[in-house]
Amino acid sequence: MRTLLASAALAASFLAPAAASAQTIPAASVAVVDLEKVTSQCNACRTAKAALESQLRALKARETALTTPLQAEQRSIQTAIDALKGAEPDAALQARIKAFDTKRQAGVQELARSQQQIQRNQAYITQQIGAKLGPIYQQVMQRRGANLMIEIGGTLASGASLEVTNDVLTALNTALPSVQTVAPAAPAQPQGR
Repeated sequence: MRTLLASAALAASFLAPAAASAQTIPAASVAVVDLEKVTSQCNACRTAKAALESQLRALKARETALTTPLQAEQRSIQTAIDALKGAEPDAALQARIKAFDTKRQAGVQELARSQQQIQRNQAYITQQIGAKLGPIYQQVMQRRGANLMIEIGGTLASGASLEVTNDVLTALNTALPSVQTVAPAAPAQPQGR
């Protein structure tokens, strides 16, 4: 019997610290933030969005400027090829075809570089905003007494008293009055690739 009691006492001594550590987690005090509202209404975000839209319009205009003359040249070359009725093109027509292909390829590459730059710009803007939001979340949580913050899109329902979106938005406008809308140059690719 003593052996059984000693074993029970030993087992209880192992379980007591585990039970005590399980009780150290505080009750959840939740704050809810509408991140979509924050990133669409912050001053720097709106300015950055306008800059990106301008960059996209410029890309579209450049695409039109490149493709319009290429389409006309392609139609002209096709007409000349059709007129040959299956005969081989002469040297002048072959030179036009080669020049057309070179211009077309250069245009494709230019547009691809511009599109990649816009994508880098967008990622750079997101990075700058994200770098400011992390500390802001912590500050708002501390000020409002929360120990958990969740995005409103991940909730089924929440009370208005849990909403901290305006706090986050105000803090972001203060901490991030503007963002750079042009990303630093991409690192050069190694030769031979």
